[in-house]
Amino acid sequence: METEKEKAKAGKLYDANSDAELLAERDVCKERCYELNSLRPSQKKERENIIRRLFGKTGKSFLIEQPFYCDYGYNIEIGENFYSNVNCVILDGVKVTFGDNVFVAPNCGFYTAGHALDAEQRIQGLEYAYPITIGNNVWIGAQVCVLPGVTIGDNTIIGAGSVVTKSIPANVLAVGNPCRVVRQI
Repeated sequence: METEKEKAKAGKLYDANSDAELLAERDVCKERCYELNSLRPSQKKERENIIRRLFGKTGKSFLIEQPFYCDYGYNIEIGENFYSNVNCVILDGVKVTFGDNVFVAPNCGFYTAGHALDAEQRIQGLEYAYPITIGNNVWIGAQVCVLPGVTIGDNTIIGAGSVVTKSIPANVLAVGNPCRVVRQI
């Protein structure tokens, strides 16, 4: 029988609200995020060490400004020269992958989780999670929301305030709600 964690990885509906394994993993993550967000800005080495323990993979050079929040942490992978400004939220029920030279402006959210469309399943607390992939050399403007299953191609800029509901190709400027390509770059 599949565990709830295995169901999530397979893109199936799963119960994240009453599964002991997932609840315990989120509690560990919350403690690490609390520890991270409680550090002084000058404690750069300590911040870096917490992120390295929290994330599944990091590059050598990165900076994540506080506060930062995520669900599990181990599903997050960041490439070289990653930067995230304040108030970044990553709901990482499954993989969230950022390439090299990705810059994330303040108040951005990356959400792998979605909820069942069927009311009875939703009431039971069932959800799904689809991976998010961000390519290399991507800039993401302030207050961008990236939804489950989205891929953003290399060398792309996502304009401030955009809601990214569908994958965005490489080498474009995309803006709006819903986010749409406005020009090649």
